[in-house]
Amino acid sequence: MTRFRKTAGQSGRVVFVGAGPGDPGMLTARASAALAEAAVVLVDPDVASAVQDAVREANPEAELTPVSGEPAEVAKGAVAAAKNGAVVVRLVTGDPYTSDDVVKEVLAVGRTSVPFDVVPGVATATAVPAFAGVALGSTAVTADLRGEVDLLALAAAAAGTGGTLVLQGSADQLPDAAVRLVEGGLAGSTPVVVTTGGSGTGQKSLVSKLSAVAEKTAGLDPLSGPVVATVGAAVDKRARLSWWESRPLFGWRVLVPRTKDQAGEMSDRLRAYGAVPVEVPTIAVEPPRSPAQMDRAIKGLVTGRYGWIVFTSVNAVKAVREKFVELGLDARAFAGVKVACVGEQTADAVREFGIQPELVPTGEQSSQGLLADFPEYDDVLDPIERVLLPRADIATETLAAGLVERGWEIDDVTAYRTVRAAPPPAAVREAIKGGGFDAVCFTSSSTVRNLVGIAGKPHAKTVVAVIGPATAASAQEFGLRVDVQPETAAVGPLVDALAEHALSLREAEDGEGK
Repeated sequence: MTRFRKTAGQSGRVVFVGAGPGDPGMLTARASAALAEAAVVLVDPDVASAVQDAVREANPEAELTPVSGEPAEVAKGAVAAAKNGAVVVRLVTGDPYTSDDVVKEVLAVGRTSVPFDVVPGVATATAVPAFAGVALGSTAVTADLRGEVDLLALAAAAAGTGGTLVLQGSADQLPDAAVRLVEGGLAGSTPVVVTTGGSGTGQKSLVSKLSAVAEKTAGLDPLSGPVVATVGAAVDKRARLSWWESRPLFGWRVLVPRTKDQAGEMSDRLRAYGAVPVEVPTIAVEPPRSPAQMDRAIKGLVTGRYGWIVFTSVNAVKAVREKFVELGLDARAFAGVKVACVGEQTADAVREFGIQPELVPTGEQSSQGLLADFPEYDDVLDPIERVLLPRADIATETLAAGLVERGWEIDDVTAYRTVRAAPPPAAVREAIKGGGFDAVCFTSSSTVRNLVGIAGKPHAKTVVAVIGPATAASAQEFGLRVDVQPETAAVGPLVDALAEHALSLREAEDGEGK
C-alpha cells in the first residue's frame, strides 16, 4: 500500500504545474515551491528527463509516477491521492492551460471537494522557437497537432497576415500537416525550422522549406520525441537571432571525471555554455582510517600549536570543517593561526568557513606557486614555527619538503583518503576510448590516474582540459595531449578556457571554409 506524506498544517490538494519546455532552469519559483512540498508527482511522459531529475534531486521523498490515459482517469488518480492528505503535483510540459487534456483534468478535479491550484509555466510553443532563434512577433498562432486543428484555416490566416505558425507534435505528423498548409494557401517556399529537445543541451534544429517537409525530403527521419515546427518568414532571421545553438560548447559531450558531490558546479557551467556534461566518478573521498591524527591536529589549532595551516584542496577544507562540527568548534579556533591556500577555489571554500586566507599564490596556482610566495621561517617574526598540512593520503611530498627547506616544522596529517571508484558502464568506457567525447576536464592528478585506471585513455581526438600544471604533468605522463589549461586553477576558469578553445576551433574551421 502506498503511503502519502502529508504537509504539516495543510489538507491534500492538487497543483497543476507547468514544467516549461524542458530546461529545469526555466521552472518558475512557484513551480519549484510546489514541487518541494509534493508527496506525489504525476508526470506526463513528455516532461523532459532533465526536469524529472531536478525534481528527484530537490525532493527525494516525492513519488514520481508517469501517467497516461483519459483526462478523467488521470484526475481520478490525483483526487484519490489528495483525499489521503497528500499534496499532489500534476506536472505537465509547458503551461497547463495550453493543453486541452489538462484543462479537462482541471475541470474534473474542480467537480470534486478537493482544492486545486494552477502554476503557469513557460509555454513550449513560445519558448522553443526563441531557443531556436526565431522571433515570433505579435501575430504568431500556435497549434497542437495531437488535437483537432483546422490547418486550412490557419494557413489562410497566416498567408493573409504574413504571421508565423508554431506547430507542436511529432516528426511523423509534420508531412501531412505541411501538405494541408500548402493546400490552405501557404507557399511551398515558406521557411520552416523543426526543433527537437527544445531548450536542452541536446536541442537540434533543422531548417527547410514547407514543400520539402510535405514531400518528406526535409530529413526529419532522425528527429525523435516531440518536435516544434515554426513556419513563416521569421525563420529567415534565425542566423542573426540564434543564441542558444551558437554557444561555444553547444552539443559538445564533455566528460566530467569528479566525485559526485563535486561534479555539480562544473556540469552547471558546462550546460551554460551549451555542452552535454557526462559525470563519471573516478574517486570517492573517505575519512582517514584512524581519526586520532586529525583529532590531535585540530586540538593543536585550539591550543596554539600552529603558526600556519595550509590547505591544498577543497576536500581538505571540508575535512577540517567536518572535524570542527564533530568536536563542537567553529571558526574562532583559527584565532592567531595564519591560513594559506593553494589556489582561489580552495580559498573560496575557506571564505565560506568565515575565514579570510592570509596567503594565496599570486602566480601559478599550485604547490610550487604557493612555495614561491610562502615566507621563510623567522624566529623573531614567527613565534610559532610549526605548520599544519591536512591533505589527502596520496598527496605528493613537494609542498611539505619545500616548507621544511624554508625552516618550518611540518605536521603532515591525512585529512581524507581518496579511493578509486568502480568502472563506469561499458558504453561509457567505449565512448571514452573510441572518441565519443568531445572533451574531458581533469581537475586533479588523481582524476587523471583513476580515469585511465577504470576506463582507459581518452581518444586522441578528445580535447583534454586540465585545471593546473600538476594535473597537466600527470596527463602528459599518460601520453595525453594537453589542449587547455587556465591561468587560474579553478573550475570556473577551466570551463571558460575550454569554451574559448572551442571558439578558436570554430573560427579556424570557418576560416578554412572561406
